[in-house]
Amino acid sequence: MSDAALRSPLHAEHVALGATLVPFAGWEMPVRYTGDIAEHTAVRTAAGLFDLSHMGEISVRGDGAAAFLDHALVGRMSAVGLWGAKYTMMCTPEGGVIDDLIVYRRDWDHFIIVANAANKDTVIAELGARLAGFDAALEDVSAEIALIAVQGPRAEEIVARMCVRGDDDIHAMRYYTAANILLTGDIHAFAARTGYTGEDGFELFVAADQAAAVWELALAEGAGDGLVPCGLSARDSLRLEAGMPLYGQELTRDTTPFDAGLGRIVAFGTAANPRGAFVGRDALLRAKAAGPARVLVGLVGDGRRAARTGYAVTDDAGTQVGTVTSGAPSPTLGRPIAMAYVPPALSAPGTVVGIDVRGRREDMTVVALPFYSRAS
Repeated sequence: MSDAALRSPLHAEHVALGATLVPFAGWEMPVRYTGDIAEHTAVRTAAGLFDLSHMGEISVRGDGAAAFLDHALVGRMSAVGLWGAKYTMMCTPEGGVIDDLIVYRRDWDHFIIVANAANKDTVIAELGARLAGFDAALEDVSAEIALIAVQGPRAEEIVARMCVRGDDDIHAMRYYTAANILLTGDIHAFAARTGYTGEDGFELFVAADQAAAVWELALAEGAGDGLVPCGLSARDSLRLEAGMPLYGQELTRDTTPFDAGLGRIVAFGTAANPRGAFVGRDALLRAKAAGPARVLVGLVGDGRRAARTGYAVTDDAGTQVGTVTSGAPSPTLGRPIAMAYVPPALSAPGTVVGIDVRGRREDMTVVALPFYSRAS
């Protein structure tokens, strides 16, 4: 590992559990503990425990915080209620995606932005450049916070047992809401019912110096429910099955939210409820009106050879017409799956395209995303 790699507050826990550690976005993080398929399956059937402490957390405070975020991001953050959360994006003036984010409202004048690890510094710099004229202040609080996720169908019961009172707030929380909770050991946590796996689950923001105690508490309370620690590999295959985009693959500065099928998160406002200008508005209006030149689709194969990131998508004549952005064997479906950008003419479900897998064509069929949806 590079001497410059950052380490999670849970590094010693990962080493003790025998995790395989790899460089990731400047951090040394666990890619797996026991095995990719076993960890993936645990999340789909019981629960998995993830260290997400490499993610960036940015505090935005002030009387003008909501108005500032309305200007800086494509979503209308002023419409988010207290203890609410919203998935959004920061775009360039040209409409390209700088990062996809989750914003939590902790008070009427206080928001927490969670950014991808590789983009944290860029997001902070861009927010700072957009701050002029607004009564708000930014603070990078990433080093103070550890982020631990419990994901899976048993997550609610496990996190409730972690609380001092079997906290009723956990059972009452809806998807994309949050609450302050008290964990065993007098540990205060900000708990959000959010995640990146396609399953129910919670993300716990705790003080970095209490991370190990929370990790051990989760393992102890979840042992009877089949909870296991999970690495980056399982997280990636889970989000792929759930059709969730990954920055640097499905999302880049060369893609707009409309390219990725996420135009719904761009809030332009209406005549009855107008919204002020925000960065990228004009370009995104043009993108919406023009329609995408390429479409993000799901692909499913019948063979055993998986499409991987960067593989060419070809038409019947063998001409490259697109590119795979993410691909892997699906442990849940038992088939190769992928996401790819293709021309609109080849984006209808049922369309068969070719994937150049190391010089040999493999047929895959276009399907609607996501590949997997949990039972409600």
